[in-house]
Amino acid sequence: MFLQRIGSKGIRLGTLFDRAAARHPANFVILDHDLDIAPGLGRRVTLTELAELVDDIASRLWSVKVRPGDHVVVHKSDGFDISLLACAVARTGAIPVLLSPKLDGATVAELLRRVGQPFLVTDQDKLEHHLPGEVFDLSRRVLLASGEHEGATSFASLAGVERVPAVSMPIDHPTLITHTSGTTGTPKLAVHTGMSFQSRYRPQATVVRTAVGRSEPIAVHVSFVHSRMFTAMPISILQGHPLIILRDDDPQTVGDLFTQIPPGFIEAHPNTFLRWEELADDPRGPLANVKYFSSTFDAIHPRTVNTMLKASRRKGRRFAQAYGQSEVGPIAARTYSLKDGADFNGRCVGVPFPGMTGVRVVSRNGAPVSKENPGFIEVRSDGRIVTYLGEHQRWQKQVNDGWWRMGDLGYRTRFGCLHLLDREVDEIPGVQSTLEIEDKLFTRLPELVEVIIIPGPDGRAVPVVCTRDDAPLDEMAWKTAVVDLPALGDPVQWRLEDLPQTATTKIKRLELARLLSAGPAE
Repeated sequence: MFLQRIGSKGIRLGTLFDRAAARHPANFVILDHDLDIAPGLGRRVTLTELAELVDDIASRLWSVKVRPGDHVVVHKSDGFDISLLACAVARTGAIPVLLSPKLDGATVAELLRRVGQPFLVTDQDKLEHHLPGEVFDLSRRVLLASGEHEGATSFASLAGVERVPAVSMPIDHPTLITHTSGTTGTPKLAVHTGMSFQSRYRPQATVVRTAVGRSEPIAVHVSFVHSRMFTAMPISILQGHPLIILRDDDPQTVGDLFTQIPPGFIEAHPNTFLRWEELADDPRGPLANVKYFSSTFDAIHPRTVNTMLKASRRKGRRFAQAYGQSEVGPIAARTYSLKDGADFNGRCVGVPFPGMTGVRVVSRNGAPVSKENPGFIEVRSDGRIVTYLGEHQRWQKQVNDGWWRMGDLGYRTRFGCLHLLDREVDEIPGVQSTLEIEDKLFTRLPELVEVIIIPGPDGRAVPVVCTRDDAPLDEMAWKTAVVDLPALGDPVQWRLEDLPQTATTKIKRLELARLLSAGPAE
């Protein structure tokens, strides 16, 4: 099919799979689930087949009057087809707006209202069990990726429509809208352009190219609605790597898959790697072939890094941690090896990418910034979003003469290394860094699978802990572990699945603090 020529710069999601298939037509993507929009396609799919699928779905969208500049909200049950739908929407020149399957119906309705009469792509289950009826009034038209509903149009009913060519949009035009984590309230809608994505792509693509050979599989367990997916996925398929896409992070399932297809590179959420620590003891060695582990999104603990590195048998293996944010992409990074041990300083998040990103730390009180007097972390990056949809003034409040305030507190060493101590909203008086305490507790107590330091009802720092298999916390071991730490309240033990989480498995600390204050009734 004829494709309009698209400029050489900028991430072009609409033709991403066409270009990847042209370079590596027989290369494939391995899935751990079936696609709702193409359940018969199977779980080992070539790039050529995915390019055909994106083209087909884009033509179905065009047939119901989706046009360049329109907004198309995608909120459906979890699956890689969320990312494929984003590519299909972009192929029509419209702007995909991706909302996490984990968002509650009231929040989805509020975000639909903020977008302003978009098309909505969802599914029967979401409409019948999760979304309020008002979504029909808030949407120009409701489309179903799977199932049937009397008020919506199913993709299945649009099969066989005439194919249409891909639409070229300017590189500075919005190409994708994702939402922020929502850890501090209703998520904000972050507007990305082709150029902002290209700026994020460059440093990450260089890392992958130098880390592993082209024939080595790359495994990705990243939220399908997160902007990180739209750099991780293009890097993998354009460079010719077989790509393993994981929806679920269950260690048993992942261990089975990695034993059959050993990845050389893994990109995942910090809490995913935490859950995969048990794979290090799997006699099959599902992590043995990994040369490079990579994580961003949130703080990762030294114990987890060390466990992953020990599980690999590759020479020169590394664990890379990137510091960034949905609004700006990766800003700073560092790598770890086994030489760093299990108790390195996890608060050091690295140095900026030379010539690509910049970091400064601004004093809060006029005194010099230090570990004892952390300041506001501000960054510069061409990967920064251009606005929050419907909330431009809110976006402007975070920009200071071109510097973007991250909402984090930290300091820089005389060698230029950036140290992250806490989110501004998570700071607890009298506690220098809740993240540093959590790092130490993880290292000292192997049975912990999560620990979050939050303010209790009286303002005192309270540890909320989760243990492996929900085993009772060993009180004597706990007392030994905290003996040299700042004064903490008594630990409160929860089940991991009961902790409020974002789409990227971050713990919603403010929500957790509210639940803790509300007591057992909630």
